[in-house]
Order: sequence, then structure tokens, then C-alpha cells
Amino acid sequence: MKNKKILITGGVGFLGSNLTRRLLDENEISLFVKPNTDLLRIEDIKNHPHIKIIGGDLLDAKLIEDAVIDKDFIFHFAWQTDLKKSMGQPLEDIKQDIGGLITLLEACKKNPNVKIIFASTVTTIGEASKIPSNEDEKENPLSFYDANKLMAEKLLHLYYKNVNIKFSALRLANIFGEYQKIDNPNRGVLNFMIGRALRGEPLTVYGQGDFIRDYNYVGNFIDAFILAAESPITDGNVYVLGSGEGKTFLEVVEAIKKVVEEKTDKKVNIQFVETPSGSHVINKRNFIADSLRFRVDTCWIPKISFDEGLEKTVEFYLKFHN
Repeated sequence: MKNKKILITGGVGFLGSNLTRRLLDENEISLFVKPNTDLLRIEDIKNHPHIKIIGGDLLDAKLIEDAVIDKDFIFHFAWQTDLKKSMGQPLEDIKQDIGGLITLLEACKKNPNVKIIFASTVTTIGEASKIPSNEDEKENPLSFYDANKLMAEKLLHLYYKNVNIKFSALRLANIFGEYQKIDNPNRGVLNFMIGRALRGEPLTVYGQGDFIRDYNYVGNFIDAFILAAESPITDGNVYVLGSGEGKTFLEVVEAIKKVVEEKTDKKVNIQFVETPSGSHVINKRNFIADSLRFRVDTCWIPKISFDEGLEKTVEFYLKFHN
């Protein structure tokens, strides 16, 4: 991707900051952020001549119209990502996430050549009926967060069919990697466990830690977002994305323990605890992604393995957060 004008909403978040770094040198990047957003993730690049930072509210129609008018691609990452918060304040999520998306889509009517690439989630299906799972799974979201992501996919499709605003939605499995917070227990469990290990805290495993997930390094997903943007084959489509390999949570924390102990003088302990009574059912599911459809349409391959991605991630936090 070269010589493009790109808008990234949630531009200094986990995905946004990684995508910005990948595309920065050969494209013009506008980062849309909430007012007073911490810019720490892009501290070293925020003054780059190819970066423009737009502070504001996604519900501000005039501001959004100005932001999208000349863009080739919009990567829509701005979203409230805390499951517990979404369950406790559903109306606020509807207002900001769904209202913000509609404001964005209405603004895109004045730039019909733009394409929106949306970060969705594999949890829109709820509990998978089969492993691995693909796009044919019945959608049965079990939280407001997942329901809103599914609603967003449907709204994107509605505008695509009625107004011809191009889009592609990528349902992402568990993501880990650089520039994600390592102190948030409600989002990014693998990175959070890395943080616990580096802080000398035990890695807590609920029950036997035998639930299976598909963990994929962020760089692989950044590849996918770029391919989805550039390929006209993906227009109007929703895809399931992951590594295609399942790991139990116990396997994950054992891998974190091994890498952190190899790279530091810290001793990492694993602690088995009872599953909290209030734990949401979505946190207990098993899931592995079948990404064949996206691979066929774009030739995407996850280039970085789990082990290599984990090593890169631990090395990053050792360098920048110690």
C-alpha cells in the first residue's frame, strides 16, 4: 500500500498504532482519537510529517465529514473494548459505538470511493458449534460487546447494498503483541499475563486451564487488514481470522513462563484458582478459527508463529517497560 490517504479511527490504540507504524513511511495517515487521549503509544512518531492527529467525537458529523472526504481507506478500530463495561453500560456502548459508526457511514456518502475495513470479533457467534469454525457459523452473541460488533457488520452491509460504500469486516480471534496494555485484566489476556510475569506476579489459571483458544500475533492481523483493503474481492464480505491453531490456556501461560524466565532473572509461578462465580460464559468457550475463505481471497498467511510472536512481545516489553 503506497501513496494512499488513510484514516484510522482509534488510531492510537493497540491495532491502530501497529497499523500506523506499518503504513507510515509511504502513505498519509490521519489518526482519529478522543479528546485528551494519551498518545504514549505513538510518542516516537506523533510528529512524523505523514501523520495528522484529529481529536474529537465520532458523533460530530461535520468533523467526520471533513476527516473522510479525501480518504482512500478507513480502518475503523474505535470501539469500547471492555466486556464488563459493555454489560454494565449497554446504552453508552450503543450511543458511542453504533452511533459513531452510523455517523461515519453517513459521512462516507460524500466520498463513495472510500473503503472501510472494520475490526470485528469471532465472538459474534457466541459459542461455536464446531471446531474449527468459519463464516458459516450461526451468529448468537452472548454479550452487548459482541452484539454491537455484529450489528456493525450488518450496518456496513446495509450501506454497501444501498449506497455502495465498500467495506470488509475481519472477525479477529485472540490478539497479542506489541503496544497492547499489559495491566488491563479485562482485555488482552495473553498480554496481561506477560505483564504479571514481568511484575513478578503469579500467572493465575482458572480451573485446569483447559479451554482452547486461537492466539494470533498482531503483525499477522496487520497483514490481513492491508490485504483486505487492497483486494476488491473482499468488498462486502465478512471473514473469520486466526492462526488456525488452538492452545489451551495452560499451554499459553507455560509458554509465557518459559520465555520470561529465559530472558530475565525472574522466577514465574503458575497458580491454579477456582473460576470466579460471576465469570461470563463467553470466557469459557473453546474456539479455533478456520480462515480458509480469507486465505483463498487474499493469499494471506500468518507469517509469524505463536512462539516467535510471543518472544517478540516479551522482548518489546522488556525493552520499553522495564
